[in-house]
Amino acid sequence: MPAGARPPARPGPVTERVTGRAGTRTVTAVAAFLDDFDGPDLDEAVWVPHYLPAWSSRAASRATFEVARSRLVLRIPPGQGLWCPDTHPEPLRVSGVQSGTWSGPVGSRRGQQAFRPGLVVQEAQPRVAGWLPSRGRVAVTCRMELSPRSMAALWLSGFEEDPDDAGELCVVEVFGRSVRDGTAEVGVGVKRLGDPRLEQQFVQPRLAIDVAELHEYAVVWDEATAVFTVDGTEVHRASRPPTYPMQVMVAVFDFPGWSVGDDDHLVPVLEVERIAGSG
Repeated sequence: MPAGARPPARPGPVTERVTGRAGTRTVTAVAAFLDDFDGPDLDEAVWVPHYLPAWSSRAASRATFEVARSRLVLRIPPGQGLWCPDTHPEPLRVSGVQSGTWSGPVGSRRGQQAFRPGLVVQEAQPRVAGWLPSRGRVAVTCRMELSPRSMAALWLSGFEEDPDDAGELCVVEVFGRSVRDGTAEVGVGVKRLGDPRLEQQFVQPRLAIDVAELHEYAVVWDEATAVFTVDGTEVHRASRPPTYPMQVMVAVFDFPGWSVGDDDHLVPVLEVERIAGSG
């Protein structure tokens, strides 16, 4: 297996103590995946360094990133162009990696996470299924450097080979404009989006954490319940989450339309120490 992403050296049960409103409980899952970014490069057998490339192209959607000092660092420098400038409803720049992708042929409407009706594929994408968990646990240890016009997130999105498999599990979503006084609104939960079978169960609790420091954000889920945690403490619980194959999405975003006029030089950063999970 290429350096970087690999199963743990000793696959087997992983036990985690989760503290929530009902007290402390133990969750056990089978270890299946670990990327601690110790390799010299991104493992592109697992991670596609392009954000939803079917709607633009791989060249136009390529992330600005580096793997260094055992971390994946995603950033958006001032010169990086807009993503889907002719079709996205507002100006957006993004650097992201995702653990799967596919599309139909050019001109078709078969693709992932369509953001408006009538989108057509601009560049056909091969099927890549680097890691597609469907239940178990996914955790990311990361830090963020955000301004009021930027956002960073890790979420699981349905692979969508069945068009209804289009819901999301949001593990962490932080908008820079919510960060103040050592706290931040941390978005977590189930997003219904294109899956009519799901119930929207997304929340943004304000937590006393400094997102510029490393924290672990995680979800443990099965067909009955999804439990979202920050540093091992439960912050949200959702019922009947999606349990179809889901790709892991990791990205930092910049919204130029939110500029206040003197911030074009700012560089949002999402720095990932490790991503681990089962399922």
